[in-house]
This record gives sequence, structure tokens and C-alpha cells, in this order.
Amino acid sequence: MVCLSVLATVSPAQDGVPVIERVPQIRELVDTGYPASFALYKDIHAHPELGFQEARTASLLAHEMRSLGFKVTEKVGKTGVVAIFENGIGPTVMVRTELDGLPMEEKTGLPYASKAKTVLDGRETYVAHSCGHDIHMAVWISTARALVAMKGEWRGTLMFVAQQGEEVAGGAAGMIADGLFTRWHKPDFALALHDRPEAYGTVGLNSGAISSFDTSVDIDFRGVGGHGSRPEETVDPILIAAHFITDVQSVVSREKGPFEFGVVTIGAVEAGTVGNIIPDHAILHGTIRSYKPEVRDKLMLGVQRTAKAAAMMAGAPEPEVSLQDEADSVVNDDDLVRRTEPLFKAVFGDANVRHPPPSNASEDFSVFVNQGIPSLYFFIGVYDPKPVLDSKKPGAAPLPGNHSPLFAPVPEPTIKTGALAMTVAVLNLMQRP
Repeated sequence: MVCLSVLATVSPAQDGVPVIERVPQIRELVDTGYPASFALYKDIHAHPELGFQEARTASLLAHEMRSLGFKVTEKVGKTGVVAIFENGIGPTVMVRTELDGLPMEEKTGLPYASKAKTVLDGRETYVAHSCGHDIHMAVWISTARALVAMKGEWRGTLMFVAQQGEEVAGGAAGMIADGLFTRWHKPDFALALHDRPEAYGTVGLNSGAISSFDTSVDIDFRGVGGHGSRPEETVDPILIAAHFITDVQSVVSREKGPFEFGVVTIGAVEAGTVGNIIPDHAILHGTIRSYKPEVRDKLMLGVQRTAKAAAMMAGAPEPEVSLQDEADSVVNDDDLVRRTEPLFKAVFGDANVRHPPPSNASEDFSVFVNQGIPSLYFFIGVYDPKPVLDSKKPGAAPLPGNHSPLFAPVPEPTIKTGALAMTVAVLNLMQRP
């Protein structure tokens, strides 16, 4: 088991010293601790676990945080971890990381690539950290180490949360249901980050919405089964489903404004057993994504109406349509962005602080934000700058992004950038007056 003890200490700073003057200290702490952070990163990367199964991962992080002096509670929600470090009177700042990997095979060829397998819904599957949560965890630990080493320069309470089940949704809600903000004080601020396929050494942040609403779509089209050679004696649910899959895109292209983001994607179809049997059910699974609630509502109504129309056209029973909100859009607090952006520019340089458009992906960090906590969610790059620049040339292939089996962040500059940015952001909120 990797042990991340406090590898460096600094003498107490004078009150009121600007955060920017502490950046060399922070950078030294991050650099000195990097070998241990990298060892932990490789361990977690090679041993990923799916949502709500992250027992080993959670135990590793809990052990490391205890070694830093945090009071640690495990199994919050199910596998979540809450680590508290009290350091006098001041604000409580929450820093969130995710624990879980994805049910997919890694194909990076890295020496520490995951070969892990597990069982999901009765089937064996590979597991990989292809979203980058292993990077987030290494940054989380590095940030905690730096802040503890600099405890003479800030006052307040650190609330480090390792969240279960982000990829499958429900993880944040499960921790709140288990008393995250009643067993412990509700934080004054909440911070989180995510890696993305951009140049390492860059950070990205914006005011307003920075991720999409996520609404799951489950539809059961019911028909009348029979022999494939006699379709006239059946009501073919696969044909109904095919009509729906095509027709529902007209809701996106004709009912939603062209400058408003919104998509409807059907990612899974379950129907039939062999080629010469028409089944009596076709079940579809999909997702609706949007930035604005009014766009989400329009797409949800369109999905319901189109599904019923497809069944009616075939003379089939009305389908069962289930639409379930999985995550709201994450909305950054304007004041936190205004307070943090100038500091990021001073640390990383104006050219390395980007303003990316909102992500099309969704994130249940929104569950925490919706508790009325001013929050900041920002991005860090993971790739060598030259390949990133080359990938943006006309006709060039894009670099592998999150959820790709080939997603392979460059660990050292990525982890160091994330830890420096997060430590600076937290210290800026907790600095002694």
C-alpha cells in the first residue's frame, strides 16, 4: 500500500501574504510529493473498480488521508469517503474527487494498463479508468498534502470527498442521503476538476453552465411476435423501434432552436434472439443532453410523442416510456470564477487559461451544487502540446478523449498542473486575513 505522508513542511507564513507569493512553495511541495502521487496513480489505474464497487480504491484513499492527519469516515453512501481537516475558525471548503472506472477494455498499451475484469449485470466485463478519475484522485491527494504542509497560512476546515458512482449517476445523491451535509457541516464552497484531451499545463474555466443535463431514456415497444417469413401475422416491434430511432432526430433538428445545445441518442437496442423470429418486444436505452431545462423539457416531450406515434402507426399498443433525470447541469458560481481566474492567469500565464464551451457530458457534481453551495468546476489538459496542436489542423484525426480505450494522459505534467491549480484555488478561499 502506497503511503503519502507529509513530505515537506514550511514555516508559518506572515498573515495576509498574497497567495501568488506562495506559488513557489506550493510548486515545490507538489514536485517533491509527485513520486508518491505517481505510484498511487499507477496502482489505481491498474486496479479500477466500477461504481458502488470501489472498496479497494476507497480504502487506499482513506489510508492516505489518515496519514496526512485527516479524520476519515468510510462507506458514506456505500463506498464514499469523507476526510476532514480542521484548522481553526474559517470557511469550510469541499474538494471532490470520483472513485469509479468504466466497464470497458483499456487499449493504451501502457505498462500499468488495466487488465481488470468484473461482473456487471450478470456478464463479465473489463474495467478501465478511461475517464481520468485516477488522475483526479492523484490530484486530490497531492492537494491535500500541500494544504496540510501549509496549514500555518490558512484557517478553516478542509472537507475532502471521494465520491462513489459518478459514472453511473446516483453516487452524489447517495452520499447526501447518508448525511453528507448533516453529519458534517455543509461547506461554504465546493471545488472539483476534470481532465480533458487538451494540452497539459492548461486550465479551463467559465461562468455559468459547464456541463449538460442528463436524462435517461428507456422505451419498451410492444408488438406481436411470430415467424420471420410471415410478418403479416405479426406486429414487428423492431420496425417500430427503427422508425422511432430515425424520426426522433426530427425533434432535435426541427423543434429545438439551432443555437441551443440538445441531443437525443439511442445507445442500446435489445430485441429478438435469432434471425427468423419476430419478437414481441424491442427495448431501447438512450440519453437526452442539454444545457437548459426548457430545452430538456422540449426534447422529453418530443421523445414521448414520437414513441407513441411510431407505435400508433403500426397499430401496436402504446409503448412504455421512462424518462429519468440523472444529473442537472453544473453551473459555476460567477463570483468564484472572478476570484479564481486572475490567480490562474498569474500562475499559468494568460495563454494557458482557456474558456472552453460547456461540456456535452454530464456530471453529478451538480447534486452538490444544487444544495446551494457556491461552486467551481474547472478543467485541466492531459496531452503534449504539439500533438494537440497537430490534431486541430484540417483533416487531422482527433486525439483520444475521455471514455476512449486509448485515452492516456501524460501523468506528471497533468497531475502537477491539477494539484497546483486546486491548491491555489483552495488557499485563495481560506487565506488568513
